[in-house]
Amino acid sequence: MTAGPASLSHREPPVTDAATPGPVTAAALIGVLAATCVLVGSDGSPGGRVARVAAAVAAAAATWLVLRRAPAAVGALVLVVVALLAVPAGLGVALPHLSKNGLGRPGAAGAVVAGCGLVLLAAGLGRLRRHRGTRTGAAAAVAAVVCLGVTSWTLGQAVAATNVPATPVCTTPPEGVVAPRDVSFRTADGATVSAWYLPGRNGAAVVLRHGAGSTRCSVRAHAAVLARHGYGVLMTDARGHGASGGRAMDFGWYGETDIAAAVAYLRRQPGVDPGRVGAVGLSMGGEEAIGALGTATGPAAVVAEGVTGRVAGDKAWLPGVYGWRGTATERLAGLTYGAADLLTDAAPPATLRRAVRAAAPRPVLVISAGERPDEAYVARSLHAAAPGTVQTWDVPGAAHTGALRARPQDWERRVTAFLDAALLG
Repeated sequence: MTAGPASLSHREPPVTDAATPGPVTAAALIGVLAATCVLVGSDGSPGGRVARVAAAVAAAAATWLVLRRAPAAVGALVLVVVALLAVPAGLGVALPHLSKNGLGRPGAAGAVVAGCGLVLLAAGLGRLRRHRGTRTGAAAAVAAVVCLGVTSWTLGQAVAATNVPATPVCTTPPEGVVAPRDVSFRTADGATVSAWYLPGRNGAAVVLRHGAGSTRCSVRAHAAVLARHGYGVLMTDARGHGASGGRAMDFGWYGETDIAAAVAYLRRQPGVDPGRVGAVGLSMGGEEAIGALGTATGPAAVVAEGVTGRVAGDKAWLPGVYGWRGTATERLAGLTYGAADLLTDAAPPATLRRAVRAAAPRPVLVISAGERPDEAYVARSLHAAAPGTVQTWDVPGAAHTGALRARPQDWERRVTAFLDAALLG
C-alpha cells in the first residue's frame, strides 16, 4: 500500500527554532579552533599532538552541528559553555606568557582563544535574550558573569600551572663563593635536572630549590650564605625551568621525584656523608621539600620558606580562620587542583600536614613572611600536625620568600643553627 501525503509528513524532521550562526559567531569559533590547535599541537610527541588537534577539531565540529540543528536556546547555552571554558583557558596561557616572554606564539594564541571566547559569550547571551526574552537573558547574563569568574579563577590557574612559559637560563653564579660546577642528573621518570654544585667542607650538603616560575638565579644569595658555613649546595633548576628538561608544573607535583634524584646525587659526592643531606626550598620549592621529607628517599631535614599549599587538602585551615569566605576559597581550590589533575601527568601529592607527620623524627623549619598572614596560618597548621617535628619562624616585615632580604643576619643565624643541629649534631 502506498503511503499518502499525511503519512509522508510524519517522516519529515521536526521543525525547530534553530538559527544558523552569523558570520561573527562563525569567525569566533574558527578563531578558538585555530588558536587551540596551535597551542595543543606545539609540544609533546607527534602522536600526542595529532590526537589533541584531532580532538579539538572534533569538538569544534560537534559544536557547529549543535548550533545548526538544535533549538536556538540550546545553541545559546552551548555557546556560553564554550566561552566559559575558552576564556579562562586562553587567559591561563596568555597572561603568563605575555608577561614573561612578550607576544610570542603561545601568548598570542592564548589571547586569541580568550578574546574569541568573549565574543562567543556575548553571542550566546544575545541569542538567549532574543529567543527567551529580556528577563531570562538578564538572569542568564548575571549567571554567566559569576560562572566566568569561577572558571577564570579555577581553570585559569590550573592551565597556567600546567602550561608554564620558558624561563631564562641562569648564567651568573653566586658571588663570594668558589665557582660552582655545572652538573646534571636524571630523575626516576627520565627528566634531566640541571644544577650548580658548590662542594662543601663540613660533610653535609643541601638541595636548594627556587619557587614557581623562576630558576636557580633567585636563590643565589641563599646559596652564598650556606656555602660560607661549609655546606655543599646543589642549586637545581626545577623541572621545565631554566636549563632543566621535562615539562614544568608550577604546583610542584613533580617535586618529590626531582628532589629524590637531587638527594641521591648529593649522597654520591665525595666528602658528603649520605646521612647528612638536607633541603632548603622557597615557595613551591619549600612545598616540594616538605613533600620529599615525607618519603623514604627524601632529605634528612628541611627548611621551607613561604609555603602555602599545592593540593586542596592544604587549604583545610581556611574555614576555621575566615569562616564562609574560607569555605568558599577551599571549595574553589578543590576545583583548581581537580582541573590541574586533568591537565598533567603528575599525580597530586600528599598534603603538607601528612608529609610532616610522616617525616618524624626528621625536623622541619617553616619560615613565614610577616607581610603574608596566610603563611603564618599554614606554619601553625603544620606545627599542630607534628609539634615534635616542625619549628616555625615568622619574620616581621618580610615579603613572600623575602626573609633573607628583610633580616639577613637573623636568617643566617637561624637557618644555619637549625641545619647544624639537624645534620651535624
